[in-house]
Amino acid sequence: MYGFLWRRLPGGIVVRLVVTLLLAGLAAGLLWYVVFPWLAPRVPIDQPW
Repeated sequence: MYGFLWRRLPGGIVVRLVVTLLLAGLAAGLLWYVVFPWLAPRVPIDQPW
């Protein structure tokens, strides 16, 4: 799958690396600020039995 994505990215290796880092940062930010806060109240990790 990663090879497929790597071949689909535009530009040379430097541009591909920059785009890959930007996409990874965007995915991490989306998870950190949207998905995890939404999911936290629904997962009883710190609650005693």
